Amino acid sequence: MSAENKVQDLTGRAKEAAGAVTGDESLKAEGKTDQAKASIKDKIEDVKDKVAKKVDDIL
Repeated sequence: MSAENKVQDLTGRAKEAAGAVTGDESLKAEGKTDQAKASIKDKIEDVKDKVAKKVDDIL
């Protein structure tokens, strides 16, 4: 996981926890969304790396 994605994931976890403690469902949902975005970005980066490696192998 890249540093940027890790920060977004941790920020999302903090928002989700804060929302749970305060009863703010909107903040809790925002935190879950941030975590999901970080995970998706990480998976996209993995795919890009694998494709680049295959291209390098072919060339």
